[in-house]
Amino acid sequence: MTSSFAPNSTSTVELKPSYNLPIVLVIAAIPLLLVQPWVGSVFTLFGLFLMFQALTLRLQFTVTDLDIYRGEKLIRRFPYQEWQNWRIFWNGVPILFYFKEIKSIHFLPILFDPNTLKTCLEQRCPRI
Repeated sequence: MTSSFAPNSTSTVELKPSYNLPIVLVIAAIPLLLVQPWVGSVFTLFGLFLMFQALTLRLQFTVTDLDIYRGEKLIRRFPYQEWQNWRIFWNGVPILFYFKEIKSIHFLPILFDPNTLKTCLEQRCPRI
């Protein structure tokens, strides 16, 4: 998925979901189910779990925070002032988003539009 707008650092941007990673995992599980049923089942369940997460979670970049919502409920807030670094792994095929806060490290699968994610990160929390 690509975004048709250019987010700026003064507006709130909600990322569109991306189902690429969950779909690839479920498709990869099909031949694995024939060869190694247990491994294929694990891939299938993990892909379905990520699909559910992509359907229910929303990431919003506000002026001061990265907010994570489940439906209308705010479940976590990450203030940019506490961020020390961030990175998107495998730019060609982005699958993992990493960011480090003062007191913790976070790894998130890319379940959202990676282009808009990168643009928002570069604008709101430049890397050191």
